[in-house]
Amino acid sequence: MKGIVYLRLKKKLVVKPNASLRLKDIAFLSGNDDVKHLLEKVFIYKVTPSDDNVSIIDVFHVIERLNNLYPEIELQTIGPTQIILNIQTARKKNPIMMVIVIWLLLFVGAAMAIMNFHYDVSMQAVQQKLYYLLTGRSSEYPLWIQIPYSLGLGIGMILFFNHLFKKRFNEEPSPLEVEMFKYQQDLDSYVTYHENELNSKNDSDTN
Repeated sequence: MKGIVYLRLKKKLVVKPNASLRLKDIAFLSGNDDVKHLLEKVFIYKVTPSDDNVSIIDVFHVIERLNNLYPEIELQTIGPTQIILNIQTARKKNPIMMVIVIWLLLFVGAAMAIMNFHYDVSMQAVQQKLYYLLTGRSSEYPLWIQIPYSLGLGIGMILFFNHLFKKRFNEEPSPLEVEMFKYQQDLDSYVTYHENELNSKNDSDTN
């Protein structure tokens, strides 16, 4: 059986401990249907306890495995050269008291940050002057300006982050989601580099 098969590794995969992975689990294939179905069943990797939480499968390992079994099939690889395996572990339930404490810390921290900012820019004095310009009277607490301003600040933050609890207002990602995406990309790059460096060291020690 001959033919050309195009292979693209998935970038990331969440797997269970001791999972046995076949080619169809870690890659997308395109080509002759008979050849494709044959290759999809090929065993590639088994997750072991030594993998801890993360493991890396390199495309060279996949190609070597397939060439040994089916040398007559021509493989063309595109896309990522490695796939990151995130190994699921049993999640511990967060104690309700811990959630409450963390929520209070974040709430107080955010409130302090907002208050300190307004103090630094003399927001109360600005609002008092604005009240005087609009009414011609002085007031230490111009509440009809301060209350709408406070409500607008909260609504603005909700619109900025594009979320109200689990409700999303539109499909545009929020700045927080973009930053989390960038962080995840940097984390994946670090994990890949670290794993490759570790594998190279192990190969050198073996030789």
